[in-house]
Amino acid sequence: MSVKPMKANARRNAVISRVLIYALLIIIAFLMLIPFVWMISASFKMNKDVFSFPIEWIPSNPRPQNYVDIWTKIPLLTFIKNTAFLTVVVTFLQVFTSSFAAYAFAKLRFRGKNLLFLGYIATIAVPWQAYMVPQFMMMRSWHLNNTHLAIILLQAFSAFGVFLMKQFYEGIPTELCEAARIDGLSEYGIYARIMLPLSLPAVSTLIIFTFVNTWNDFLGPLIYLTRNELKTIQIGLRMFISQYSAEYGLIMAASVIALIPVLIVFLSLQKYFVQGVASTGLKG
Repeated sequence: MSVKPMKANARRNAVISRVLIYALLIIIAFLMLIPFVWMISASFKMNKDVFSFPIEWIPSNPRPQNYVDIWTKIPLLTFIKNTAFLTVVVTFLQVFTSSFAAYAFAKLRFRGKNLLFLGYIATIAVPWQAYMVPQFMMMRSWHLNNTHLAIILLQAFSAFGVFLMKQFYEGIPTELCEAARIDGLSEYGIYARIMLPLSLPAVSTLIIFTFVNTWNDFLGPLIYLTRNELKTIQIGLRMFISQYSAEYGLIMAASVIALIPVLIVFLSLQKYFVQGVASTGLKG
């Protein structure tokens, strides 16, 4: 058998395989987008039409008034401001503390480093429900319940963030740090001027994870925040649910508004997110 037909068959098989893979990915993406499309569609419907079957994807009688009512039925703007404040502060602190600790674990030598890192990372396996009550009692004893500071203190540190950043730092040549030390740069200078600029993919990945988790956090604000002026948007969505009924059209409209900041952050950093996940998965 000649070489040319074999090469042609190989190319044809490669093209067919690629087409099938892309077709499968398109189908999966379409299935994953269906709930979001339904949510947007439901946000323009009256309550009685939200769960009608068959689904009316394009409402025959759209009700854009839902997007006006959500701002007057509850103090949604206050909830968004509170959520944005908590999310930005927690994200900044978690990225700073995680990257700082990861630098020490990855590039410094000190006694008990491996044991300390193992003990810290082991906390990932402990479910939050196991220490939820002790945490609340501790915050209450410090008179921090019903304050944003309680949530900030509890979420400013992340074992997962330390693990993620350490995996990336270990891929950066140690010779760069050694050369910087010879040139007289302090450890703080090495961290700020060498490690952080080189770890943009990992930092972007951690920002996305932290931002999404904090923005969507429900149980934390539910436990610690009871005053309306302190509540977040996830708690505010419950206000559309009364004892006997729920205003699903308004819930969907508010959910669409709550989804916009997450989409903006993810789409802005998704290029670095993919690179960061791939890089940290190959290190260590």
